[in-house]
Amino acid sequence: MAREKKTVIPHRHPMPVQDPGLRTRNFNEVALGYGEEAAVAEAARCLQCKNEPCRQGCPVEVDIPAFIRLVAGRDFAGAIKKIKEKNALPAVCGRVCPQENQCEKYCTMGKKYEPVAIGRLERFCADWELAGGVLPQKTAPPTGKKVAVVGSGPAGLTCAADLAKLGHRVTVFEALHVAGGVLMYGIPEFRLPKAVVQAEINNLKNLGVEIQVNAVVGKFATVDELLEEWGFDAVFIGTGAGLPHFMKIPGENACGVYSANEFLTRTNLMKAYLFPEYDTPVRVGRKVAVLGGGNVAMDAARTALRLGAEESWIVYRRSRKEMPARLEEVEHAEEEGVKFMFLTSPTRILYNEDYWVTGLECLRYELGEPDSSGRRSPVAIAGSEFIMEADTVVVAIGQGPNPLVPRTTRGLECNKKGNIMVDPQTAATSKPGVFAGGDVVTGAATVILAMGAGRIAAKSIHAYLENR
Repeated sequence: MAREKKTVIPHRHPMPVQDPGLRTRNFNEVALGYGEEAAVAEAARCLQCKNEPCRQGCPVEVDIPAFIRLVAGRDFAGAIKKIKEKNALPAVCGRVCPQENQCEKYCTMGKKYEPVAIGRLERFCADWELAGGVLPQKTAPPTGKKVAVVGSGPAGLTCAADLAKLGHRVTVFEALHVAGGVLMYGIPEFRLPKAVVQAEINNLKNLGVEIQVNAVVGKFATVDELLEEWGFDAVFIGTGAGLPHFMKIPGENACGVYSANEFLTRTNLMKAYLFPEYDTPVRVGRKVAVLGGGNVAMDAARTALRLGAEESWIVYRRSRKEMPARLEEVEHAEEEGVKFMFLTSPTRILYNEDYWVTGLECLRYELGEPDSSGRRSPVAIAGSEFIMEADTVVVAIGQGPNPLVPRTTRGLECNKKGNIMVDPQTAATSKPGVFAGGDVVTGAATVILAMGAGRIAAKSIHAYLENR
């Protein structure tokens, strides 16, 4: 009997969102998530391809067709179990993973129509579980081996979860007063609610993972001491990229100039948006200029509006086409009233006699030949200088690794940028028993790539421990 032809639904089901006119006055989540009917209908769009091309785009190797098939059949418990076989942070990934450049990029539907909304379905499954109570996960019998994980960002949490499932005793050391790393301090509440992050971390604790906060490795103990004196059999370093880059132009030390790292940490982790209920303030003037074109820049510009800025500008030296930010984040920023000044870069920051920012001296650019990133290089236009008024400047042009752990670890090789060097197949460093992954290795990248590195490291650490 001939197989019945599947009805193709060309467009994905829209994501419900807060109205732009309302959401700029609060820090509540913008994307509201699918309901059951929308999720089931979206899952039904999946063609269930035999060669499963979407799977090659997932850094943590989720069996995407299988979980979508379960959603389509309304087996939501089965779907979240299938996801969590590989992904320890599905509620996080469903919100911030750039699926359009990962799994959805390879979706067969996307060749002619819109790809299946894989990320939205993952979020639905995770939220369904969180709302109804987390389902228990199996762990292997205890191995008697101890692993230290330095840093509780996405790489560290993923590595810790996988190792705990394999029966190892895992302790995570977090320098800040709360676990989560960049998920807590870097990504705004309106994109990634902190209650969701902490719920995911609680799931790890249920696996037996111990988390110690206010624990700065390199100060209270070095990596060498963790191995030699504390009794750990292996160490994973996942300290991220929290050291902000600046433009090195005159005026960057003026009052009213923030790194995006400080601006967002004050707002997200220290909850400056609730000041004085919380102790940490953040000063936002009437007109804010955010320098950069990535997701962090979008986060800062959108945050500034919510903090009361009358105008929030993105100043970017290339055109819109070259912006590295996710299209969804750019569109949300535009909807909320963020303004864009393309092909522009500041040459100095202006300030008054009290050293408070008053504006930027800028230069216009045009695009030349592509550089090593594949994007066209900005070329300054002679004589195009102009002054842009601003009373707050946020520098969002990237971050590098904090040097504390590398500098205090004997025999740990790093490149000239300070990133730890590893074998990409195993995440092994130059120091036996020490592994590393995430932004401390690659430089600032995405949450899901850091998680993928954490999974690779966990497999390698497990093999290393079995052979000891």
